[in-house]
Amino acid sequence: MSDGPSDSPRPASPVSHEPLAHARSGGPEGGRQSDGSGEADLPRDPHAKERAPREETAPDRQTHDRREDTLAEVDPREAERSFHDVASLNELKEGEMKPVTVAGKSLVLIRHGDYVTALGGKCPHKGAPMEKGAACHSPDHGDVVVCPWHKAVFSQATGKVVEPVAFAPLPRYPAKVIEGRVLVRPTPEAVPESERRGEGETVLIIGGGAAAASAVYTLREEGFAGPITMVGSEPELPYDRTTLSKTLLLGDPARTRAPLLLPQDYYDDRQVTTRHERVTSFDPATHTAHLPSGDTLSADHVLLVPGGRPRMPSDIPGLELEGVLELYTQAQAQTIARVVTPEQAVVLIGGGLICLEVASALRQKGVGVTIITRQAVPMEAQFGREIGLRLLKLQEDNGVAFISDCAAKRVYADPAHPGQAAGVELEDGMKLPCAHVLVAAGIIPNVDFVSGDLPRTPAGALIVDRNMRVHLPVALRERREREGRRGGIYAAGDASSLEEDGRFWQSGHWRPAEVEGRIAAQTMLKHPPRTVPVPWYWTQQFGKKIEYLGWGQKFDNVVVEGSLPNFDFMAYCQFEGRIVALISSGRDKAMSRAVVDFAGFVHEAGRELAHILF
Repeated sequence: MSDGPSDSPRPASPVSHEPLAHARSGGPEGGRQSDGSGEADLPRDPHAKERAPREETAPDRQTHDRREDTLAEVDPREAERSFHDVASLNELKEGEMKPVTVAGKSLVLIRHGDYVTALGGKCPHKGAPMEKGAACHSPDHGDVVVCPWHKAVFSQATGKVVEPVAFAPLPRYPAKVIEGRVLVRPTPEAVPESERRGEGETVLIIGGGAAAASAVYTLREEGFAGPITMVGSEPELPYDRTTLSKTLLLGDPARTRAPLLLPQDYYDDRQVTTRHERVTSFDPATHTAHLPSGDTLSADHVLLVPGGRPRMPSDIPGLELEGVLELYTQAQAQTIARVVTPEQAVVLIGGGLICLEVASALRQKGVGVTIITRQAVPMEAQFGREIGLRLLKLQEDNGVAFISDCAAKRVYADPAHPGQAAGVELEDGMKLPCAHVLVAAGIIPNVDFVSGDLPRTPAGALIVDRNMRVHLPVALRERREREGRRGGIYAAGDASSLEEDGRFWQSGHWRPAEVEGRIAAQTMLKHPPRTVPVPWYWTQQFGKKIEYLGWGQKFDNVVVEGSLPNFDFMAYCQFEGRIVALISSGRDKAMSRAVVDFAGFVHEAGRELAHILF
């Protein structure tokens, strides 16, 4: 059985492959003359035109015998200024990342022919080891590196973020190849500054989640010079919402907080105004938002990213009782962490990823968990039956009970405390006593405050195009043209749905929300349109991670390569023989490549599958 598509990246963009020259002045016959600096003899950096010029410093002539074990004897300031011999060029495989440590700093080296790129070895998002990810070519961004954990994408040429989820560049270090040795100076190169633009234009962001933070970061890092105001309904700045159903439930609620995506200093230093208020109404015709205080805000560009709220089933009485919990905000997660204690019993109503992740966290806390779901196999519609059954076994092996053959009829109260939930009654009359009921039955887009006749999906999300522009009625478009109104209205995250070929795509996940916020910002900056990246998300349950890459299209076959029991596999979801989605566990490099070039990856995979199957 094959291991599936190769993890080696597709060929990089053309680079100089001229032979290595001698580093000595007056090198061997036929070699180029050196000016004594050691620079003239070096291969050309294929990314040189894409970055700010590097300071030229003569290399520290370290030899093979003078390696990293001598660095401790060097003054730290001198070590920062010097080039250090870190590897032989022959040790590096084309296009792969080799980890090295230089003056106490973790780096990765990437070889392109006779040239080597040196980048930071830890992702600035969560510290993931970059060598576990991929160095590959993106059709949209050129040569990139991809974080193995959460799929942040960085340019090899500059280190800048080109796709979320990171909010800081990956350091890039000067590197040389002399006489077959790779020399690196552990002083990061300056990140190229973007040209200032948008002066005189204004941006209003309604919402304070991942898409909002991504838009703010993109606007400022790519040169937007106009005023930005962000209004979020929660008391916190945008934070990592993915921790709510995982680690936050396990920590001390009095001390544990979800990490901020950007610190307060970032907003202050870049003149971004932040307000913590709920917008009561927004008029698309005038771009005006109304606040409870009576204040109004308006801007040329308005990004609607208000997120969503938990869907509470209307056919289950008793959900208003004390002890019925929901999860979308940090405050709600802290409440769950505080009131749900070990040895209690909790009933979850749902069955999707959030429900399964909460079950995992609560079981690890010692809580008894029962899930009432309409799905006999969890996530079967999204992952297929085999992977769904593996998730079911994982949950059951860790003590989670499932009820799928009978729906919840009502949440009943404690006779001694009529306002307090005491359990869930099923349609067959069976009662499940519990201390708390947690409802995780999906999300409703939070766009009730948006007035006018903006087109919406049946689920209530605002419809956007590939540039994240909200579809506007003809009458409103004509009015804007008559008034000469500039800018636009955009939406992203849980509040939006992308329309493509008459179908609606709504991922409802964290990285896609950041991607959409970034695209909206780039549209405001008048960047040329780019392909919307294929949505990626992951789930973590009882220490096992599953990744999904796809648009949620229907499929009629799933080919699994690898071991489902060991959570080491790549699954190919097919529809009429065409691969429409990938699901993996333990395949970081392969999935990292696929994230930035889905079409190229599945083309290779299709040939591999044809070989396996036929």
